Amino acid sequence: MNETDGLLYAFVLDGKGGGRAVGWPEIESWTPDQGILWVHLDRRGSHTEGWLEEKSGIDPLICQTLLQEEVRPRVLPQGDAMLVILRGVNLNPGADPQDMVGVRVWLAADRIVSLRHRRLMAVNDLRGAVEAGTGPKGPGEFLHRLADRLIDRMGPVINELDDRVDELEDEVLTEHSAALRSKIGEIRREAISLRRYLAPQRDVMARLPMEQASWLRERAAVTQDELNNRLADQMNKTMYLLTIVAAVLLPPSLVTGLFGINVGGMPGVENIWAFTAVVAGLIAIAVVEVILLRRLKWI
Repeated sequence: MNETDGLLYAFVLDGKGGGRAVGWPEIESWTPDQGILWVHLDRRGSHTEGWLEEKSGIDPLICQTLLQEEVRPRVLPQGDAMLVILRGVNLNPGADPQDMVGVRVWLAADRIVSLRHRRLMAVNDLRGAVEAGTGPKGPGEFLHRLADRLIDRMGPVINELDDRVDELEDEVLTEHSAALRSKIGEIRREAISLRRYLAPQRDVMARLPMEQASWLRERAAVTQDELNNRLADQMNKTMYLLTIVAAVLLPPSLVTGLFGINVGGMPGVENIWAFTAVVAGLIAIAVVEVILLRRLKWI
C-alpha cells in the first residue's frame, strides 16, 4: 500500500485481537459480515478526501470535521456512531512534545476510520497489537485502548516538566539570577501549551462513559460482567471456606457443648487429666475430619 495516497494501513479485525491487513480494493469491497474494518488514513493523502466524501458513507459534516486543519479534542455522537478527536504528545524524532499531535476517529459498531497527519505512537501501538494478535476486539475496546495509550505516553512528559519545576524551586531559594525568569517563562509556556489541549481532552474522557452508542455500552457491559464474575468467584470461595471451617468445627462444638452442661454425673469432674483428655480428643476429631475431607477432595 502506498502511503502517499492516504492509506497508512487497514485491517479487518477478527474479533479475537488479531486482524488481516487489507488495501484499497478490499476496503472498497468490504461488507460488515467480513469483520470490523479499521482504516487508518493520512489526512493530507491524495485519495483521503475523495474516499471519505464519495465512498465511505460517512456524513458529509463529519467528513469535513475529520479533514479540518486544526481541531480541539471533542466527542460528537451521531446516532449509533461517534466522532472522537483526541491529542497526544509529539514523540517524533526532533519534535517538541508540547506540539501535540491530533488523531480523529470515527467509530461505528462495524467500522473504525482514523486519521492523522503526523505519526502518533499510540496508534502505532494498536497496529502492533493487532499484528501480534493481542489488539482490540471491537470499536469500544479500540477507543478505550487508544485513550489509555495516549495517557500513558503523556505521563513521562508531564513528569519531566514537574521535575524541572522542582529544580527551579531549589534555584529560587539558593540563587538570584536573571536567567531564572526566562526559565520560568519557558516552563510556563510549555504548561499552557499542554493545558490548551489537556483541559478539553479531560472533558471528552469524562463524557465518553455517558454516551449511548451500542458498541460502547457493550464494552461497558462486558467489563461489568467480568467484574460481577470476579466478585461472584470471590464470594463463592469465601462461602466455601466458611463451610469447610464450619464442618470441621461442628463435631468439636457438639462435644464441648455436651460437656458444658451443668448437671450432675458429668464424667471426669474429679479427674485432673480429664480436661487434657477432652482437648486431645477434640484435636484428634479435627485431624480425622481434615483427612476425611481431603480424601473426599473437598479441600
